[in-house]
Amino acid sequence: MGRMPAAQRRRQLVEAAIRAMARDGVAKTTTRSVVAEAGVSLSVFHYCFDSKQELLEAVMDTISEHSESDVLARLAPGDSPLRETVRAGLQAYWDHVLAHRGEHMLTYELTQYALREPGYEHLARRQYERYLTAHLKVIRQLTAALGVTLTVPEPTAARYLAALTDGLTLNFLVLGDEAKAAEVLDTVADQVLALVRQ
Repeated sequence: MGRMPAAQRRRQLVEAAIRAMARDGVAKTTTRSVVAEAGVSLSVFHYCFDSKQELLEAVMDTISEHSESDVLARLAPGDSPLRETVRAGLQAYWDHVLAHRGEHMLTYELTQYALREPGYEHLARRQYERYLTAHLKVIRQLTAALGVTLTVPEPTAARYLAALTDGLTLNFLVLGDEAKAAEVLDTVADQVLALVRQ
């Protein structure tokens, strides 16, 4: 077997870490368990990552990328009315939550781990800043594609949407009520519409 490029090997290790952490928890996942999951040697891990902290950062980024790419793909401009487009974007995110509950549960565990582990606190801040950046990207793509403006600054709308989706996701992971979550998504779509300048 030929040598795999470093970027591809990093991606392999990150995806293995996500699977291991989602299954076993952050605290129980070691570099050795990650390399076992990936089917590579420990030296490969140390070639790709300087520390577990660097791996956790890559895990957080990758999980965000998973759901962000799904949402952006569904927000392609089309003939759909604004509310349907907004609701489709929310549904894309929600479909990812439903299909990858373990990943989304892992995001909360990563946040708590980073906040409690000395020297890792910045990872929790960075994780939530990434959420805000992703929501801002979605809002900007939506407003540009549909030629609309908002009644509030876009960063404020992004923070609002991030808080709503984060709270709904945690609520669903705890209570597991898909029907109630769908009702909330409908309400969020209506609230986003209320932020559009008429």
